[in-house]
Amino acid sequence: MNITEIITKRFISYKELGGKAIQQLDDLQIHWKRDENDNSIFIIVKHLHGNMLSRFTDFLTSDGEKSWRKRDDEFEEGSATKQETLKLWTEGWDCLIHTLHSLNDHDLQKSVTIRGEKLIVVDALIRQIAHYAYHVGQIVCIAKTIKGKDWQNLSVPKHQSQEFTREMKEKYKS
Repeated sequence: MNITEIITKRFISYKELGGKAIQQLDDLQIHWKRDENDNSIFIIVKHLHGNMLSRFTDFLTSDGEKSWRKRDDEFEEGSATKQETLKLWTEGWDCLIHTLHSLNDHDLQKSVTIRGEKLIVVDALIRQIAHYAYHVGQIVCIAKTIKGKDWQNLSVPKHQSQEFTREMKEKYKS
């Protein structure tokens, strides 16, 4: 497995984690906010969608902050359904993953520009992984708060760490 494949695998793991959290919610719950200063899951998804399309369209050849992006609008609530929200989620991730599949390890040493700042590609990708992981964590936390006792766990269930570790070691036994 090369480095770009490893990076792609990590991005996909965050796509799956956030997607599983969103799937547990209904049309109203994706718009839930604790107060007016918070972002709903819909807003976070809109922001990620805009960021992914901007950063990963013409990734190696144009500034990652596109003139057509309306970042401030991403933080305005809307009336989207869960399905519409998932469509934005998928479109953003598809753009990112398509771009990642077009890269090779040699490309990781090239430069890209984001808001005028030159970065080597590997640095730009690490920056985006951190950004997306941060927002996926928010999505999971909000969804878990909304669902309460009905939350379906997305990771190792409480009090099952030893069993999970045993299963993983068995799975990856060489």
